[in-house]
Amino acid sequence: MTEQRVRRGGPPQWWRHGPPWWHRADEGEAPGRHWPWLSTALFTAFVLVGTHFSARNQHGHREPLDAFGFALLLVTLGLLLWRKRYPAFVAFGTAATTLVYYAAGYPYGPVFLAVAVSCFSAVVAGHRRAAWSSVAMLWAGHALIALWLYRWLPPPGDTASSWGQELAIATWVVAVVAVSELARVRREQWVKERAERAQAARRRADEERLRIARELHDVLAHSISVINVQAGVGLALLDSDPEQARTALTTIKAASKEALGEVRQVLDTLRTPGDAPRTPAPGLGRLSELVDQAATAGLTVEVEGAPPRLPPGTDLAAFRIVQEALTNVVRHSGSRHARVRLDQDRRALRLRVDDDGPATGADAGGSGNGLAGMRERAAALGGTIDAGARPDGGWRVLAVLPLTTEEENR
Repeated sequence: MTEQRVRRGGPPQWWRHGPPWWHRADEGEAPGRHWPWLSTALFTAFVLVGTHFSARNQHGHREPLDAFGFALLLVTLGLLLWRKRYPAFVAFGTAATTLVYYAAGYPYGPVFLAVAVSCFSAVVAGHRRAAWSSVAMLWAGHALIALWLYRWLPPPGDTASSWGQELAIATWVVAVVAVSELARVRREQWVKERAERAQAARRRADEERLRIARELHDVLAHSISVINVQAGVGLALLDSDPEQARTALTTIKAASKEALGEVRQVLDTLRTPGDAPRTPAPGLGRLSELVDQAATAGLTVEVEGAPPRLPPGTDLAAFRIVQEALTNVVRHSGSRHARVRLDQDRRALRLRVDDDGPATGADAGGSGNGLAGMRERAAALGGTIDAGARPDGGWRVLAVLPLTTEEENR
């Protein structure tokens, strides 16, 4: 059952878990199927408008934009449409066309934005070496043109750039790569956190399913065992002792009513996970009811020690363990007498259930599900269950349940 909490402080949720649009591929859409039409159109409009104004300010210093220059810009920006499918190819492609644009002497402008976007996409997608190589190729080509090849390339009369300008460009290149790497690391953290949250949700669902299975097993196994014994008594005495048969049927009715009530409580918890249960969970305070139910099934139970006051979780586990142990005696033991001993100290509660045997079937001491359920309940509280045959031929279940859990001790 998922908990929903509202954060009152700290960074926004998108900073911890990532923007929703970064996870579209994880939510049913195959990677690379999304085409970034809108962002590419915005980048294209921005670069074309910015380049137009830059050309006006650089008139006389750079070559005027012609059809070939516009074609280079459109090809460079059009490559961004494939940046999610082929990030490495787009990174090299935008770097190459931008380098040709600059070598042709066209005006400086925001055309380098396409290179930054393609580098960012390649790094985030995991193609780090391709992104680094593409921007390094662009910078090396720019430096080669600005420091040496400018003599033979347009515009005529161009002069060499200084090493200071090239270092400034290198700084911008490093900044673009650094921001891309930061985004990549942050996205990997988001993906890891999402996987951990999904795994934790599955683990909580598994634990809840096991808890419900234990509850239903303990409730139904005990009640149905009593019903089965009493039904056999009723059938055997129906003709010879109708009054005793009536008593058996009355016991069946009471046991079935109680089982239906407890099953309904479990189902109500499933239907309304956020609401408090309508009835309190059973505990050792109802131990006398277990004794009475066992008596109707022909089992005499002797209780040694008074039921102590326990935390709700420990109280429920102790009740279910005694219930399952007595159910196993009724179903699998030839003994008609059982003893329940309760011992408590400052740290733990010790429950001991003994019968004198012998076993009446192959499943001595109980079924595997019952014993497994008892062990799971005890382990959930940090306790232990020891179940096995006694030297004198009987069967013993010994449970040690700590009075405080590890989380409470912290």
